Order: sequence, then C-alpha cells, then structure tokens
Amino acid sequence: MKSFEPGFIESQPIPHQLIGTIRLLGEYKGREALFKEQTPQALETLRRVAVIQSTESSNRIEGITVPADRIRRLVEQKTTPQDRSEQEIAGYRDVLKTIHANHRNIPFTPNIVLQFHRDLHYFVPQEGGRWKSTDNEIIETRQDGTRIVRFSPVPAHLTPEAMNRFHKRFDDLWDRHEIDHLLLIPSYVLDFLCIHPFLDGNGRMARLLTLLLLYRAGYEVGRYISLEKVVENHREGYYESLYRSSQGWHEGTHSLLSWWEYFLGVVLLGTYREFEDRMNLMERGKGAKTALVLDVLGRLAGDFSISDVRDRCPNVGIDLIRRIMRQERESGLLECLGRGPDARWRRI
Repeated sequence: MKSFEPGFIESQPIPHQLIGTIRLLGEYKGREALFKEQTPQALETLRRVAVIQSTESSNRIEGITVPADRIRRLVEQKTTPQDRSEQEIAGYRDVLKTIHANHRNIPFTPNIVLQFHRDLHYFVPQEGGRWKSTDNEIIETRQDGTRIVRFSPVPAHLTPEAMNRFHKRFDDLWDRHEIDHLLLIPSYVLDFLCIHPFLDGNGRMARLLTLLLLYRAGYEVGRYISLEKVVENHREGYYESLYRSSQGWHEGTHSLLSWWEYFLGVVLLGTYREFEDRMNLMERGKGAKTALVLDVLGRLAGDFSISDVRDRCPNVGIDLIRRIMRQERESGLLECLGRGPDARWRRI
C-alpha cells in the first residue's frame, strides 16, 4: 500500500531506458494481436505447454517439485493428486485456468484475492481464503545454514484494513489512466508481497495476480509463454530486485526502480521475445509442434534423452520427436551417445 500513497509513484524517477522498454512492450503487444489473428492453431499448442510450464515453475520456485510426467497428467486432469506436493500443483492449476478462461469477468477486489487463495489451497488440509492470523517474516537461509530476516511484513491484525485500503488506492490510479498500467502492475505486486497477507502461498498468489493484471491491461502473452518460467530462469534477479525495492517500504522511502526494471525489462520483455522467437520459427515454414521441439532442443543443457524432450513437449507425439531428432542428427546438430530408447543425446 505504501507505493500507492498519494503522489508516491508520480515522484519516482523514470530513466530513458525504462521509457524505451515500455514503448517496446507496446510494440510487442501490437504484434501479438496480429499473431492471434493469423496463426490461431499454432498458438493453441503454445497455450497448452504454457499452462504446464507455469504450474511447474511457480511451484518449483517455492520448493514444490513433482515429476514432469505427473505434472502433465495433473494439469490435464487425467489423474488425482497423491501427496501434498501434487495437491499444491492441482490448486495452482485450477486458479491458473480460471484466470485464463474468465479474466474479462473477474473483478479485481480483495474478495477475489481471498477466493483465489482458497482455491489454491482447495486440495490441501490447510484451509485457504483467510488473511494471516499471526505475524510472518520473510526469511533468507544462507549456505552456511544461518537464517536472517529479509523483511518484516505488515502485522496480522492490520492486514485486512491494509488490503482494503491498498486495493482502493490501486483502483483509483488504474481508473484515472494517468500512470501507465505497466508501472502500476509491478507496483501492486511489490506492495502485495510487502504486506504478505497470507501465512502460505504469497509468492504463488503474486504470480497469479500478475497474470490477471496483465490480462486487464491487454498484455496476453502469459497465455502462450509461461511468465513463471521466465521468473524461475532469472530467480536471483527476482529476489534481489524485490529486496532492493522493499527497503524503506514501511517508511514510504523505498525506490520502485529496481523492481520496475526487473519486472518490465527482464520478465515481461523476455517473455515477449521468447514468444516472437517461437512464432518466427513457425513463420519460416516450421509447424507449431516442430517449432516447439526445436526450441526445447536448443535450450536443453548437457546430455538428455528423448524422454526429457517429451516431458517438455507434452502435446507432441513421440514419433514426431524422434523424427525431428534424427533430422537434427543428420544435419550435424545432434549427437546420439548410445542405442535404444534410453540413449543420451547431446547438441554439437
């Protein structure tokens, strides 16, 4: 809420480079609309993969891990959760799908935040959908095992009023259109994490609310490329920029710049660049599924198996994957290190 005190965001310095990033994101947004009109079938393949990657990455950031084949089956609702980690995965899946399907009709209110948190915890014994009942702290565990307090959020007894006031001020700025929505969205995320309104699930909730707010602003790239995956790939910058921009937050003396630069220049711009890279592969005559497999092959590090590729391309048949990998080998781009279905492969 501190970022939404009267006049605070307006007083933040905006470097020319950040202005250029905002302008570039507007251009990407325009080209995204063209892709949606021209290649809807290709985008459907990207959409299915993005749901799986988003569910996997956002939970893995919080230390919740599940084998890739189980995640795929859970996301596709072909199985039921068998343990706590899978219950967490299933809850995230449901909220993510709700946002993708109904974002136009979802009012952005504290009650919606509570509803999402309830649904996030639907499959776990711990009840969701309630503001925290005890104070919490953001703790860092260092390599030597020592623990330090990185940030002390808003106390529990002040949280309900803080969230109500926070949303009212956010809505006022959003509706006035005097500040670019691309600046308001990361500012909301920062304040949400500084309030830390729940005992559990704050990070995952922040990423889900990010997707919803981007939809509201007309930036729909998160439907086709996993924002959560980009965050996971730049996890150190994620935590460091949040830390820098949260210093002095309680006193209202913090700077939003570090977090703005990370959110817009690393996460959102990186997501759009990946989106265009994949679409350009398709425009050069590659089918959507072929483009996806080639993209995965280009990103895998070290030795890998056909199963590793299949886990990352859940909607691509194994025969097509094998054919593409043989073609890449014949072109001198891949090397097969053994025989049989479990053989390891490597890029040359």
